[in-house]
Amino acid sequence: MDEIQKDLLVKIADLHGVPEGAYNIRGDGETQSRNSTANIEIVTKTDGKSGIDIFIKPGTKNESVHIPVVISKAGLQEVVYNDFYIGADSDVVIVAGCGIHNCGGVDTTSRHDGEHTFYVGKNARVKYVEKHYGEGDGNGKNVMNPTTVVHLDEGAQMEMETTQIKGVDSTKRLTKADMKSGASFTVKEKLYTHGQQVADTDFVVDMNGEKCRADIISRSVAAGESVQRFVSTMNGNAPCYGHTECDAIIMDGAKVTAAPCLSAAHVDAELIHEAAIGKIAGEQLVKLMTLGLTEKEAEEQILKGFLH
Repeated sequence: MDEIQKDLLVKIADLHGVPEGAYNIRGDGETQSRNSTANIEIVTKTDGKSGIDIFIKPGTKNESVHIPVVISKAGLQEVVYNDFYIGADSDVVIVAGCGIHNCGGVDTTSRHDGEHTFYVGKNARVKYVEKHYGEGDGNGKNVMNPTTVVHLDEGAQMEMETTQIKGVDSTKRLTKADMKSGASFTVKEKLYTHGQQVADTDFVVDMNGEKCRADIISRSVAAGESVQRFVSTMNGNAPCYGHTECDAIIMDGAKVTAAPCLSAAHVDAELIHEAAIGKIAGEQLVKLMTLGLTEKEAEEQILKGFLH
């Protein structure tokens, strides 16, 4: 990998070298390196689609999988499908993410569309971390469209941490989940847009099993002339608990839309939504500025804490 790709790996996956455990590193549309372990097997898809299948044996504990994608070739556009088969009673961490470096000039678009499908076995636990980042000369466009589909078996748990750092001109982020009895699904999304960037986020969660629980939390900052749209749909089809929250800071000439939707099809479905959009409070700026910070420095500290 060249130095640009190595730098992207640090930004999206905190990788300063070869990771421990199982991994598949994709660069400019091809697999750069791969490693399987005794409990985690990574294989190239055989159904004609570009991507990989990851098989995690039942009972696997305290192991990790890294599957970052980096693009440094200007104008490269790809669609990748990755499927995860996570065995019962396992407990693993999966680190993904995509970084794009585009210096192709005006009208050059680099794009990565990734669809990740998770089949999480009975009583298994998964932590999934995904970061998106773009950079370049400011003329070309960086586009990322992540789709995540989650199937949670009885008692299965999945926690998602998704972050869009900066530099992504357009993104459509779709997450769909269905849950059986006792399953738990938690999403923590952090999103920052600026300039003319556009970000669409769409969550659809079907709570089909008794005593399942879903928590969707989105925190975002929209600056410049950027546009954000947040839509979440929770369907309570059994005795369950669902909570969705969208909290956004709007700045400059940005636009933010939040549209939470709750649908209950069972008398014991408890569903809650919260949505708040507003600017940085003046008293917060004043308080920090009395400590010696400039207005810009105070603003940066508030945003950093908000997205932490």
